[in-house]
Amino acid sequence: MTALPRVVSLLPSATEIAVAVGLGDGLVGRSHECDFPPFVAALPVCTSTKLEKGLTSLQIDDRVQEIVRQGLSVYEVDAPLLRSLRPDVILTQSQCAVCAVTPRDLEEALSDWTGTAPVLLSFAPDALGDVWGDLRSVGAATGREAAAESAVAQLQDRLETLRAKSAARGSRPTVAAIEWIDPLMAAGNWVPELIEIAGGTPLFAAPGQHSPWLDWDALVAADSDLIVMMPCGYQIPQTLGDLAPLISRPGWRDLTAVRKGRVFVADGHHYFNRPGPRLVESAQIIAETIAAMDGGTHEGMGWRRLESVPA
Repeated sequence: MTALPRVVSLLPSATEIAVAVGLGDGLVGRSHECDFPPFVAALPVCTSTKLEKGLTSLQIDDRVQEIVRQGLSVYEVDAPLLRSLRPDVILTQSQCAVCAVTPRDLEEALSDWTGTAPVLLSFAPDALGDVWGDLRSVGAATGREAAAESAVAQLQDRLETLRAKSAARGSRPTVAAIEWIDPLMAAGNWVPELIEIAGGTPLFAAPGQHSPWLDWDALVAADSDLIVMMPCGYQIPQTLGDLAPLISRPGWRDLTAVRKGRVFVADGHHYFNRPGPRLVESAQIIAETIAAMDGGTHEGMGWRRLESVPA
């Protein structure tokens, strides 16, 4: 049997993709944010962030803008460690310089590489089709083409099953998906597709469109049936602790979704913001919120109804 290539993944979604195509035993290093499947926690950590812990969404935005104005990166790569791991393949991304390590961050580590340089795969998915393409790219680069095709087929089948089930419900409520709280941003890219598959009508962004900034007046005017908050990089407790700039605005309590208890907080960090296999579960989370399925499969860990949170 051919030995698996040595893989370093510097992106949580890429780590999950690698595992999905059968490369779990070949992973030798990870980013500081890679945490799923749980076994990857034991891998050497090759990156770190310059963002301090405990910042609010506005403070994070201000800090990122400050770093970018200085021409610096938000992340640091441990080049000596990366070289010592002798990877055959490095997985990273070029979609968002403030979300994860980019090829630019790897220039120092790769510039004086001794021996055969690793293959660098950089992802920049805009829509679901691009995510399937990333699985196939990893499969092609590592000799796992058949496994990648099988993984893609299974994920697509699960989404089609969900689409059919959601279509049977008939009505398609409007959904405002919020990717950042302060300043306000709507969720774009693959999220509108997930909402449609889950049986909803996405607002503010079209499939494949980068997440747009969102005016408060536009959110009020749309008066959506549901609001689902999924801030980038945020788990549910962090979002709950950072809602004041949004829910304290005049007019918040008058929104239809608020009055009817249809405001939900989702785990953006582990689901919606990771363009990999668990986008299927992200669609299922939206479907559960649309159906108001208290006690649904993902309630508690994947989403919570805002009204059920103690003041």
